[in-house]
Amino acid sequence: MNTSKKSLNTEQALQKLRHYCGYQERCHSEVRDKLYKLEVGKKDHDAIIASLIKEGCLDEERFAIAFTLGKFRIKQWGKQKIQHALMQKQVSEYSINKGLSKIKSDEYTAVLKKLAKDKYASLNQQQLVVRERKTMDYLLQKGFEPELVNGVLAGIE
Repeated sequence: MNTSKKSLNTEQALQKLRHYCGYQERCHSEVRDKLYKLEVGKKDHDAIIASLIKEGCLDEERFAIAFTLGKFRIKQWGKQKIQHALMQKQVSEYSINKGLSKIKSDEYTAVLKKLAKDKYASLNQQQLVVRERKTMDYLLQKGFEPELVNGVLAGIE
């Protein structure tokens, strides 16, 4: 009998995935990827995911909110970058919007202004036009909306 990497039965996979979802919020695509890595039969995927949802272990909306607030508060990403990352994870548009709605606009603006001010100040050896361009590029790369970036840059100095 060959015991090298046998595929798990449904109950074993469910147990592993409960633990997997228990220590960090997960989206459906991450759980599906984990099922492939565990070599669980494809026919069992939907049933396992449905069980995890029913048990409350897997909640896409909860994941979107946690992901959004984490990326915003820790990495200081803008809404566009967060939205794109969630779309890459195949999160539903409803859940993405729910997550983005949890970012308070005054907090969002304050982070944008602080990032703009800090970046602009760090480029003090550069010419004015270069400083503005590099600051704008940096903020756009962080995922902030162009119209907000333009408004903040107009008020710098």
